[in-house]
Amino acid sequence: MKPSDFRFHHPLRVRWGEVDVQQIVFNPHYLMYFDVAVGDYWRALAMPYAAAMRLLDGDIFLRKTTVEFNASAQMEDRLDVALRCDRIGSSSMTFVGAIFRDHQLLVTGELVYVFADPVAKTSRPVPAPLRALMEGYEAGEPVTEVRTGDWATLGEGARAVREAVFVQEQGIAREDEWDEADHTAVHALVTNRLGMPVATGRLLVEGAPGSGTARIGRMAVDRTLRGSGVGRQVVQALEQAARLRGDTRVVLGAQRSAEGFYGRLGYTPYGEPYEEVGIPHVGMARVLG
Repeated sequence: MKPSDFRFHHPLRVRWGEVDVQQIVFNPHYLMYFDVAVGDYWRALAMPYAAAMRLLDGDIFLRKTTVEFNASAQMEDRLDVALRCDRIGSSSMTFVGAIFRDHQLLVTGELVYVFADPVAKTSRPVPAPLRALMEGYEAGEPVTEVRTGDWATLGEGARAVREAVFVQEQGIAREDEWDEADHTAVHALVTNRLGMPVATGRLLVEGAPGSGTARIGRMAVDRTLRGSGVGRQVVQALEQAARLRGDTRVVLGAQRSAEGFYGRLGYTPYGEPYEEVGIPHVGMARVLG
């Protein structure tokens, strides 16, 4: 078994409290490592777990796990926890896992989950959309779709994401969130293979028409999927829309907490920091190649 046998990999580092006096990992912690990786597996599917389970009217429970120990991880080791969904039965899902230090195989495991009624805790068939999502991911198929369009086409999904992020999570007043610019903007919307909207943003003209400068705004990503790549998909889709209409520069107002995200996408700060709706921001810009 080797790392390339798996599509999904979760990196972690062995910390104090996970090792015994010999500085090797307590055996039960390997189960925790697998459990953390399974949580991130759902993120890799662009699937906000709690909301997706409500949509599917079920939940997933661990039924059985087996672990085989080959060698021990030590304090400060950097580990790679790899998972794949090996089989989906009528109501069960079997994951095969492996933990590597570099390319050395330390631990293997098998985790059997059951899709079940969330209240009665009785098994029920794995829903066809979830089965298709997982099988598609393991086959290397995209787990998201990115669309650009107008508010009439994408507004329902974009509104759902922005309501959750800006109004409910960040406490921005509804009257400050919605404006007439939505009806003239180009919008980008990312949905997962369950049809759930998970990220959005909009593109406006900055300054006079024909200025060659576009403005990205109202960037919102489901909080459970930040860092998963869906925000990058939104920015790239809006940049492409800007190129197609002849723009050569993009500006945006970044929340200071997201400055690093935009920096990794090639944006650089300009001007003085400022506050908008009580949240610290900084202007950032990028020349389109």
